[in-house]
Amino acid sequence: MSDKTQTSEQSITSRLLLRVERAGNRLPHPTLLFMWLALGVIALSWLLSSIGIEVLHPLTQQPQAVNNLANGAGLRRILSEAVSNFTRFAPVGVVLVTMLGIGIAEHAGLLACLLRKVVAKARPASLAYVVAFAGVISSLGADVGYVVLIPLAALLYHANNRPPLAGIAVAFAGVSAGFSANLLLGPVDVMLAGISTEAARLVQPDAMVAASDNYYFIIVSTFLITLLAGAIGNRIVEPRLQAGDAGKYELAPTVSNEADNHGIADTQNDNQSLALVGWFSLFYALLLVALAWPGVGALSAQGGARNPLLSNVVPLLALYFGLAGYLFGRSNGVYRNASQALVGMENAMSTMAYYLVLMFFAAQFVNYFAWSNIGSILAIAGASALSDLQGYPVLLMLAVILLSALINLFVGSASAKWALLAPILVPMLLLLDVPPEQTQMAYRIGDSTTNIITPLMPYFGIVLAYAQRYRQNLGLGHIIAMMLPFSVALLLGWSILIVIWVSLSLPFGP
Repeated sequence: MSDKTQTSEQSITSRLLLRVERAGNRLPHPTLLFMWLALGVIALSWLLSSIGIEVLHPLTQQPQAVNNLANGAGLRRILSEAVSNFTRFAPVGVVLVTMLGIGIAEHAGLLACLLRKVVAKARPASLAYVVAFAGVISSLGADVGYVVLIPLAALLYHANNRPPLAGIAVAFAGVSAGFSANLLLGPVDVMLAGISTEAARLVQPDAMVAASDNYYFIIVSTFLITLLAGAIGNRIVEPRLQAGDAGKYELAPTVSNEADNHGIADTQNDNQSLALVGWFSLFYALLLVALAWPGVGALSAQGGARNPLLSNVVPLLALYFGLAGYLFGRSNGVYRNASQALVGMENAMSTMAYYLVLMFFAAQFVNYFAWSNIGSILAIAGASALSDLQGYPVLLMLAVILLSALINLFVGSASAKWALLAPILVPMLLLLDVPPEQTQMAYRIGDSTTNIITPLMPYFGIVLAYAQRYRQNLGLGHIIAMMLPFSVALLLGWSILIVIWVSLSLPFGP
């Protein structure tokens, strides 16, 4: 590729990025967005009720009208239920409980140690695949992959005489996509399932979407992402970096000692502590099997009811991560007593301040939307408009994926977007016999594939800072050009997977 062609490509990428950034900057903060939306629902409910808008429910054939929230009764309900809207909002409690356990595991160093262990043992030929896999798994620790794995991957690539930027790119792709894939359930599964449940209940009051309802699909997705990210890194991104100016890097003064800062080499204490956690994990798994054993276990399903083990996956996950983290910390000397582990819980809660403020206003919007009946009317009208596609669930899934991928370029928060889209998409597709967990997975695919090419993603700037430690004049356009092949490959590959999955009527989860 000539220098002139490469310069032309970078110019096109930079102009496209500038347009996206300018458009995204016009959007308000996600919390302000929900505040305005909540006020907009109140005003819209008054307008539509005054006009007399109503539709017939396709199942009950009963007329569905808009409820005015701007009258006396509506305003009294808004004030009297403001607190309960928040405290009963499904995504709030489950995420906070999960983060209590994960906070201990992260604070004790268990999650970072696991990442180091997986990545540092990789052979040069398989390094990209191991880095991608570790990136996917890192989503269990929320944002730990962005903080630990991405700079660590750059160091490992440099140690193998390979472009550090290629390591950053592969890790970034794996970490971002990993929020919709994993071998274990994590906070994102809990958060999105709670929002999906609230949305599905707009048309089906007894609907329930569990955190495990995408579990089978995300397991398979873990290996798909690993293969795609590793292959793109090895065959497209790394050769381009080696051939172009981006392959010429200069180490910043502090980078040479970065390995010591991140502790690439495992200590004997860490190895012993990980072995202890491994034995505990085996014991915990056997205990859950015994508790869920049909007919005799305390957590076995009774009388055709939903399996209590699946229904209570959130506290069980929190308990596992909390105990595993404490055992690790106690074994390697990080914790000398149980009270020190509480700091991990407190740190985890301190990072949730943004989430709590966002969820308060999201809860108000979702409840106003439900009270006004606008969501049900939109779902019925949308289902009617899409009735021609009722026999083509694959097309519906692809439409949701593309819509989510596009919106993600401008709104970075996965929970904020889903809280906005779920009350419309989930009920609308549910009336077309598309299960909520299927719609949720389609959203997750679109959301995860474009995170790595939008500067509006919260960690995009951090990734740029990591890259500039190896080449100071790198700009946003360079990062976009480097990550675009990953984005396109993941979008196409993941879309093909869900098409096959839906076509074969495979279950998305237990």
